[in-house]
Amino acid sequence: MSQTRPPASHGHHDPARPLLSVEQALDGILAAIPGPLPTERLAPASAVGRVLAEPVVASTSLPPWDNSAMDGYALLAADTVEASAERPTVLRVVGDARAGVASEVVVTSGSAVRIATGAPVPDGADAVIPVEETVPLDGSGAATGGKSRDATGELPAAIQLEGPVPSGASIRRAGSDVRAGQTVLEAGSVLSPAAIALASGVGADAVTVHRRPRVAVLATGDEVRAAGEELGPAGIPDANRPGLIGSVTVAGGEAVDLGIAPDQLEDVLDRLRLGLAERVDAIIVSGGVSVGPYDVVKTAFDQIGRIDLWRVAVQPGKPFAFGSVDREGSVPVLLFGLPGNPVSSLVTFELFVRPALRRLAGHRRDRLVRPADRAVLNDRVTKSHGRRAFLRVRAQRSERGAPIRDGQGRAQVRLAGGQGSHVLSAIAAADALAIIPEADDELPAGAEVELWWLDAS
Repeated sequence: MSQTRPPASHGHHDPARPLLSVEQALDGILAAIPGPLPTERLAPASAVGRVLAEPVVASTSLPPWDNSAMDGYALLAADTVEASAERPTVLRVVGDARAGVASEVVVTSGSAVRIATGAPVPDGADAVIPVEETVPLDGSGAATGGKSRDATGELPAAIQLEGPVPSGASIRRAGSDVRAGQTVLEAGSVLSPAAIALASGVGADAVTVHRRPRVAVLATGDEVRAAGEELGPAGIPDANRPGLIGSVTVAGGEAVDLGIAPDQLEDVLDRLRLGLAERVDAIIVSGGVSVGPYDVVKTAFDQIGRIDLWRVAVQPGKPFAFGSVDREGSVPVLLFGLPGNPVSSLVTFELFVRPALRRLAGHRRDRLVRPADRAVLNDRVTKSHGRRAFLRVRAQRSERGAPIRDGQGRAQVRLAGGQGSHVLSAIAAADALAIIPEADDELPAGAEVELWWLDAS
């Protein structure tokens, strides 16, 4: 994406100005973010989902020493060259090698050491034979049992084996996975559970990660009521604020609840200033960004900072405002004014807020937006001319839950419900967004569309 920033409007919002494209709006938002948030050091297990600011370098090799891949017996491969079912080889068992304990027994020709999975290979041994390929013998040379996976109980006096064992068999060599000094995780990597296991496994007791974005969320509207409040003759339950708080959390941020403000400029300003006092990195306000007589959010943004762009050629979600508040020594506080309709609010969060939060959190540029897939939309659809539509759709899935795809690899999707910007049930049922370009006013059933999976990282 280009990094051309639309000129600051400084309060002059011309409704006749052409609508911004999705790309222009997102470019302008990302251009306002000079870099990721500052870093902190955390124990790996406390940093799941965080983005590394510095690489992780192994302080130990993996494995740190040669160890056994099997429960069995450590031996010299040369002793087994002539072993066969007709002429078995017998080796004296001279000791045990346990995991977590360095063996003091040395394997010499004609001997073997019983060894547990993960135990250090004793000196002298160059191979391990699995226990189920041996027969235990007592002091008189009589078998005490048949071939078995059971390696517990008393140490046998000897073992019998009926085939050669190659040198190096069932031994995990020191450093065969990772060598000390090797970079195992690059800066910009996301700490998944597997990455946390790797960092811990190579000896990292702390990792340097970017701080989580702190994001304040404010709902506006004289009609909006908190859950459980009496609605009265003209009230509606607040869906936007809880939905946006959840969206912030899933996007990797830490949400700060600013409550519900009536359509009064001073109340909105007071709550915005409270968010700034909480040292948040972004503020999201739902409602009050259109052109109605009670839409005060743009004015409030102008008074605490500035508005850089507003109104985007997107459906749902055309009324959208973005601005920022400068702060000393850090990236500016981002201001997002989202539409009051709940579906529009969630979709514009997906398009514009989520990428910004991921940028603040340190994600790479190519990981800010959802990866695109291809799908066939099995419903006829229409939309407004000149706006890019993001339809809420649901994939047809197999009994095992995988999306059903055609011979060209395209997922099969249908509308998840009504596409009005007030239809919450459809976005709750959707598992993806189907994208209809600006130039297409309608598409027949069976048309190919671009698809964003909502559960993709």
